[in-house]
Amino acid sequence: MAESRGSLLAKSVQKHAGRAKEKILQNLGKVDRTADEIFDEHLQNFTKQQNAANRLQKEFSNYIRCIRATQAASKTLLEAIGEVYESQWTGHDQLYILTQSVDVLWQDFSHKLADQVLLPLNTYQSQFPEMRKIDKRGRKLVDYDSQRHSFQALQTNMKKRDDVKIGKGREQLEEAKRTYEILNSELHDELPALFDSRVLFLVTNLQTLFNAEHTFHSQSSKIFNELEDIVDKLATDSQRGSYSVKKTNGTNSLPRPKSLLKDSPELIINNLPPSRANDEEPELFPSVPDSNANTASNDLVSPVSPTNSSSPEPASPDLPDSKDPINTCAASDTNKSPTKKVEEVYDIPVEASTEHLPPGVLYRVKATYKYTREDVDELSFDVGEIVSVVEYDDPDEQEEGWLMGMKENGEKGMFPANFTRPL
Repeated sequence: MAESRGSLLAKSVQKHAGRAKEKILQNLGKVDRTADEIFDEHLQNFTKQQNAANRLQKEFSNYIRCIRATQAASKTLLEAIGEVYESQWTGHDQLYILTQSVDVLWQDFSHKLADQVLLPLNTYQSQFPEMRKIDKRGRKLVDYDSQRHSFQALQTNMKKRDDVKIGKGREQLEEAKRTYEILNSELHDELPALFDSRVLFLVTNLQTLFNAEHTFHSQSSKIFNELEDIVDKLATDSQRGSYSVKKTNGTNSLPRPKSLLKDSPELIINNLPPSRANDEEPELFPSVPDSNANTASNDLVSPVSPTNSSSPEPASPDLPDSKDPINTCAASDTNKSPTKKVEEVYDIPVEASTEHLPPGVLYRVKATYKYTREDVDELSFDVGEIVSVVEYDDPDEQEEGWLMGMKENGEKGMFPANFTRPL
């Protein structure tokens, strides 16, 4: 047994040494090489196909990992959204169900990609390393060329014909040629068939991939459209003051006369417009008289008591100080009842510019949010539109948090002030 193993080892070493010598001689141009241009073309196609399969398998494996990471991130994000979306808000239960549906879609999408796309791709890619026959064919080709050159040398260099050596050399040459040609013939059939299979595989694999992508994104798009509708409804309810919290100063003061100014900023809560339909009589504050008015004192003038049955007489338009009225009903010796100032009635913001404006325009504002009117006396506008703030036809009709505006096209109506910013 030991001799047999030693003999096999020696034969293997001799064979490798003979192949190495033959390759060196071929590279140096000392001996010729059996050429097969058709096989070389098949081998070039095989190499290109193998590189493409390796690239596709690598990139898709990375894509699957990213999909799973995105799935985990999506689940965490939607869980956080579900926690911050308060239970009393509109569509709370529906939002929870929809966010759970999104996670189910991610799971199904990930499984389809792994089972129906990546697994077949791995099988397709694994067939290239198994094509060891190509390397074996290369070794047998070197053996065939080596035997061919040895037999030629035997015939050329033999001074005396030795039929035994010639016969043995011919047998070895024919055996090497037969072994090589069998492998070469098989590869001439297998390599073109393998190369042609790439089309059918890619069609099937990519159709599965694109269909899975289309299904996932279409269904998830529908869910997110429904989620968007829920949030839009929440925004509408919020604009109407459904979730506003009324602020109080801790006192139970009596309601003030409606004829007083409606300039209480405390009624605008959380930057949301008040609900016009549910407004109660606003609590009003007395105004400070204008320093330029012809009054005997700079003190605050108390409003008319609700119990006073007498009402003040209207101010005479012929009075010299009628252009600078004060916004209160004050008792005086002259029995003159001043009117309201525009600045006090409409509470023009300090940052608003009042210069170089057309007659009747108090100041201008720019829309920071889109507003769609909910009543015929309201004004709609888009983000970025410029609206001129004008006086109410009847100042007593103004509502807290609402302004009267006019657009460049002449449309006029009320709108929530906190959907705009002064210019």
